[in-house]
Amino acid sequence: MKVDIANVLHLTRRELLRGFAGAGLSSCFSTFSLANAGSSREGTMRRIFITGSTDGLGRAAARTLMDEGHEVVLHARSKQRASALADLASRAAGVVIGDLSSAVETRAIADQVNKIGRMHAVIHNAGIYREPARGATPEGHAKVLTVNTLAPYILTALIERPDRLIYLSSGMHRGGAGSLSDVGWTQRRWDTNRGYSESKLYVTALAFAVARRWPKVLSNAVDPGWVPTKMGGAGAPDDLEMGHLTQTWLAVSDDAAAKVTGGYWHHRKQQSPAAQALDPSFQDQLMSKLHELTGVSLA
Repeated sequence: MKVDIANVLHLTRRELLRGFAGAGLSSCFSTFSLANAGSSREGTMRRIFITGSTDGLGRAAARTLMDEGHEVVLHARSKQRASALADLASRAAGVVIGDLSSAVETRAIADQVNKIGRMHAVIHNAGIYREPARGATPEGHAKVLTVNTLAPYILTALIERPDRLIYLSSGMHRGGAGSLSDVGWTQRRWDTNRGYSESKLYVTALAFAVARRWPKVLSNAVDPGWVPTKMGGAGAPDDLEMGHLTQTWLAVSDDAAAKVTGGYWHHRKQQSPAAQALDPSFQDQLMSKLHELTGVSLA
């Protein structure tokens, strides 16, 4: 059966099954779903939303969680990009659409996710790196800052609070330390590596700030390593599989080691992040700045 991706956007698993019933395939789909649910290594099926799941680490994490029997809500930047999810869409708990470089579309993503239902975990996977210029989003912000930091902040604030949050960081965040006086790159000449490093420092600090503010939510940051994805490049030396398994483990595992908060992880081992990311004063200043830039408050 050829899956028309446009017809599965924003649909829940129940709605997908209804559609398959019309084609006489519902029993086949149900059997497949139930078999996978029973094979979950953790024994409990959970619902997870993953941003940027059309390729790379996000797609790998989605496939792994689906294979373990979990319900996964997929995300694509546009309907055109969602075509890359055609092979996963029928197994998904939903597919949401929206460009994270737009605050309006990011808010719409949050609305779509909330309509599907409460998530057990959200993996903030989407990110961009090699932007040759500052760029300008519809709201006038630097594009790297918007996708890598502002969007995760907005989604964290607007999506119904899950049990677990995982934010994708990078070892390069250690090169982003400094003042918050020009987070939007309106006063400095654009520097690709510095802009990326700062955005990853901010999202790492966001993970730790959420861990402080929401003690009942497990909030962690993950450095997946330099892996051979579209962003990392074919020559990247790290292991792609290990690059996504930490996220999936933190999202669903009942291992005591995974049920922690405020950690910075690389390949399932905690590491020390930049000192500034751990500084509560810096975290609070950052949260105020993100509130100022987005108009969204994180309680």
